[in-house]
Amino acid sequence: MFSSKAIRVAAFAAASLFSASAMAQAGKPAEIKIGITTFLSGPASVFGVPAKAAADMYIEQINAAGGIKGAKIVPVYIDEGVGGDKFLSEYRRVVQEQGVKIMLAAISSGNCNIVAPVAEDLKVLNVMWDCGTEKVLEEKRYRYVVRTQANATAEMVATVMYLLRTRPNFKTIAVVNQDYAYGRDSWELFRNTLLALKPDTKIVAELFPKFGATDFSTEVSRLQALRPEVILSTSWGGDLDTFVRQAAQRGLTRNSLFVLPLAESSLERLGTIVPDGAIIGARGDHYFLHPELKDDPKLKNFAQKFKAKTGAYPIYSVHHMIQAIDAVVANYDKAIAGAKGQWPTTEQLADSMHGLKFRGLTRSVVIREDGQGLEDQLLGVAKKTAAYPFPVIDKMVIYPGGLVTAPVGKKSPDWVKTLTPAIMKDASIKAFPAVK
Repeated sequence: MFSSKAIRVAAFAAASLFSASAMAQAGKPAEIKIGITTFLSGPASVFGVPAKAAADMYIEQINAAGGIKGAKIVPVYIDEGVGGDKFLSEYRRVVQEQGVKIMLAAISSGNCNIVAPVAEDLKVLNVMWDCGTEKVLEEKRYRYVVRTQANATAEMVATVMYLLRTRPNFKTIAVVNQDYAYGRDSWELFRNTLLALKPDTKIVAELFPKFGATDFSTEVSRLQALRPEVILSTSWGGDLDTFVRQAAQRGLTRNSLFVLPLAESSLERLGTIVPDGAIIGARGDHYFLHPELKDDPKLKNFAQKFKAKTGAYPIYSVHHMIQAIDAVVANYDKAIAGAKGQWPTTEQLADSMHGLKFRGLTRSVVIREDGQGLEDQLLGVAKKTAAYPFPVIDKMVIYPGGLVTAPVGKKSPDWVKTLTPAIMKDASIKAFPAVK
């Protein structure tokens, strides 16, 4: 028999649990609308459309498991290919008219620069899910704007380190980059890093064809005449594909070492056109044949499902999309815990993103106090094998995000000038055996 006191205690506990449950439900929506910007048209759609397919597939999987604490995710897409003015108009419309409180924006660095101050004014949580410009978070501190992946600094510092690891004695280099924010910023970072670590390097050409260019004959002819030992291009999507094809047709890829920090996303499309030995980056450690995690169930199962659905393996834009969604889901858990079980406000969600640690498909990411994600960087060289009809990445090296990212409060173009060759011997750098 239970005593009357025990019954009262049990009743009080049950009432407390009910009250806590009711508090947790207070303000919880039936669905969470998440705005997602990506390139659905234009040459960059080869990069943006797979990201949308990944988002659809992943959100469906999350919703099938109950959504976010019982609230279903409803994606609202905006095409970044419509141009800056219309893009910003659509961004405002989705937030102000459709009640979207979380935006995943954007791919283009130019678009990230545009929407960051707007998101702050609108008080909407804006997760920069792919853009690389370091300036957006270094020139102003935001409450509502964070990035769930690395910036261009980490990508370029790691690329320079890998280049010097594999080809330490080259003398001349040229660059062919898209003429917009990321193309200009990434070259500034690469150049400053390279000259800090190898000051005797001679830069023989700096070429910036327009974004979306379809004819690179002028650039190829110039490079054939100059014959640089190394050619860098941080271009991506259709622009990179076109440049590499036209360079290969003219024999340029046989005469110079191509350094392509964003080319993981082009390997399957370009196939054997990519020359063996070209340096390939993955904008993070995003690779379906990740040297540590290729057999990890989360990565392996997703890659298989994505390949079955789309006919292609997941590229780094797909990884970045999944990473952003995983960050949002993890952040709800963190924010709800911080709110003692109550459904979080947008302000609470924005604040809890700072300091968040989460994992996408590959290694974990930490978002710093300034909103910048620390993401490890994978580099390697292209190698043709019998296993795939396109080159794989061989001789992979992973550089820790904290090593290759400017500290909080530092401006990246200046910080990289302070680097010394000692950074290349850091014990946290991990190299992997060659692919058999």
